Amino acid sequence: MRQARLFIGGAWQDGGHTTDLTDKFDGRKLADVHEADRAQVDEALDAVARAQRETTLPHYDRYLVLSRAAGLIADRADRFVETVVDDTGFTLSDARREVERAVQTMTISAEEAKRIHGEVVPLHGAPGVTGRTAFTVRHPLGVVCAITPFNSPLNTVVHKVGPALAAGNAVILKPSSLTPLSAGLLVETLLEAGLPEGLISLVYGGGSTVGQWLLESPVPAFYAFTGSTGVGEHIIRTVGLRKTQLELGSLSSTIICDDASLERAVAACTGAAFRKAGQVCTSVQRLYVQCGVLEEFVAALRDEVGSRGYGDPRGEGTLTGPVISASEADRVHGWITSAVEAGAQLVTGGERAGQVIAPTVLSEVDPKSDVMCREVFGPVVSVVPFDDLPAAIDQINDTPYGLAAGIFTADLGNALTAAENLRMGSVHINETSSSRVDLMPYGGVKDSGMGIEGPRYAIEEMTEQRLITIGRP
Repeated sequence: MRQARLFIGGAWQDGGHTTDLTDKFDGRKLADVHEADRAQVDEALDAVARAQRETTLPHYDRYLVLSRAAGLIADRADRFVETVVDDTGFTLSDARREVERAVQTMTISAEEAKRIHGEVVPLHGAPGVTGRTAFTVRHPLGVVCAITPFNSPLNTVVHKVGPALAAGNAVILKPSSLTPLSAGLLVETLLEAGLPEGLISLVYGGGSTVGQWLLESPVPAFYAFTGSTGVGEHIIRTVGLRKTQLELGSLSSTIICDDASLERAVAACTGAAFRKAGQVCTSVQRLYVQCGVLEEFVAALRDEVGSRGYGDPRGEGTLTGPVISASEADRVHGWITSAVEAGAQLVTGGERAGQVIAPTVLSEVDPKSDVMCREVFGPVVSVVPFDDLPAAIDQINDTPYGLAAGIFTADLGNALTAAENLRMGSVHINETSSSRVDLMPYGGVKDSGMGIEGPRYAIEEMTEQRLITIGRP
């Protein structure tokens, strides 16, 4: 039986107790997950803090470690893919994409380690200042605490760990207990790539125990978290003035205008709504379709989704596998049922088998239904007709969230209207809300969080600026 063990102070060790990791599709036991007790969390924090103070890892050496790690992930892609599927129940195509993106994120982090810099400050622009030079430099903060979710158990971990190490910090990592194996394999890979053992600790455990102990500790200087808005608010209240990077909830929409390429839009929206069983914060949950193409678009979407398989995530060609837990399957299926009982039309899907929810498309949905006004985090998309683009934009903006949105249109005016008026961290033209390239800045507004992911931008947040001035003696 596989063991998901803790890594503390340069050594793998057992936790205070274990829980079972089970396969999300067939329920068989996959591993024992070792959860840390309070003393082990304190030990892990002390170890990384000490190592960060005592270990010298120059910028170029950080580049070497991270680039070697990227190469090892690529060389062992099949093992990583299998691990991601075991962790999550994601389909093979989703797991392969997860691993490919992790290689890119780690590679970019490595490259950015060589490019950390400050700037010259033009003191001569102030009256009466002569004979002085000023410049800024960036220094690591110390210890970064990374708390990561189940829905991207490798690439989101790399998005936090890679920039933190590139910036010269040490890291304490707490991945989701639902998906521990990918993080453990990543830590093994970083160590093999030459990362000094003391610079990373790995602990498993619940949010109310291990997560809370990490928040209460004075050791971390920075918290990088992806998860719910409610937990993000709790983090802010607990850690006070310490810096945070919070990627939180969303309710993502994509617009299909009547001049759009429907073939392209249907293909993109199918993937964006149902990859990872819809368990992505930018998954298309609401599709605003202009009335002139509504009937044609819905028919094409129904045919595309209906032609794709769902169920066993290890089957080639499967579009959607299981959701993360039985309780989540209960919730998602319950929301679909409630929407239909309130008058929604089931275009396709709606069935459930175990933790698998069939890819589901709804129309004529009550705006007050959960599937319209709360984050589904499941394979469900609701089609909303519109005539007037500004009115549709107003509806999309009318949520507490603002992470990302997309629009498909051939009209430059429509594109600019969306770009100027959608209050989102990202607006994607002729792409869905779920479009992401790992080198780009990524973050939300309103209740979708604060701080920016993307290695270059995260490194800036995970360092502190220092001004140096030099005058003639």
